[in-house]
Amino acid sequence: MKLRILGCSGGIGGNLRTTAMLLDHDVLIDAGTGVSDLSLTEMCVVDHVFVTHSHLDHIACLPLLVDSVGFMRDKPLVIHATDETLEILRQHVFNWEIWPDFSEIPNLHQPIVRYERIALGETVEIGGRKITPLPVNHVVPAVGFRIDSGKTSLVFSGDTTTCDALWEEINRIDNLEYLIIETAFSNAEKELAVISKHLCPSLLAEELRKLKLDPRIYITHLKPGEIELTMHEVNECVQGFTPKMLQNGQTFEF
Repeated sequence: MKLRILGCSGGIGGNLRTTAMLLDHDVLIDAGTGVSDLSLTEMCVVDHVFVTHSHLDHIACLPLLVDSVGFMRDKPLVIHATDETLEILRQHVFNWEIWPDFSEIPNLHQPIVRYERIALGETVEIGGRKITPLPVNHVVPAVGFRIDSGKTSLVFSGDTTTCDALWEEINRIDNLEYLIIETAFSNAEKELAVISKHLCPSLLAEELRKLKLDPRIYITHLKPGEIELTMHEVNECVQGFTPKMLQNGQTFEF
């Protein structure tokens, strides 16, 4: 199983892309602007999109993906998200005002998009790959994901601030190899991080003290213009681990 990082930035500019990850060839984890780097052929074979939450940097390319390849496909693209996130997508994105409702196009019996509910702790298995929503703490309803190949697991936090429930679930994973966790702000912006329910390096350090396992840790969601500063602060604050910056184009095989 291979996870390819299409985008991992907290913003855009130059070569920066927002959050999107391609699992093998047919599953997307979030659909931020990183999706735009896929070829039309690559987009056409994506059958599933798992959405952590409804914020624009995580769904920006979802409407365009559907529109670009929907009529080239012979089965619906399945969007997996919690009830709350699906409702937001229906009301505020695929609502005929922002974008057409592709769950009704070309008709209700043969739609381009199908919505599939996910829930915390309920594993979805696709071709032997197990994807399990994990609890996180953000300003909108959100989840993280455990991706389990059967041999090893990778956890992606999505967007979160401090969350004991997340670490309780992570510490139960007996085959954890990789942890991808956000740190959206520098320490000077800790108040903003708290208000917007993100992490800064000092908060990350506090959270990682709850981790009883020893995975390889990668930092995602760094803000443009603060990448070097934030990573420097991460390396200063975090003890006992050596987090690395997640890179666009990086791949994980597990």
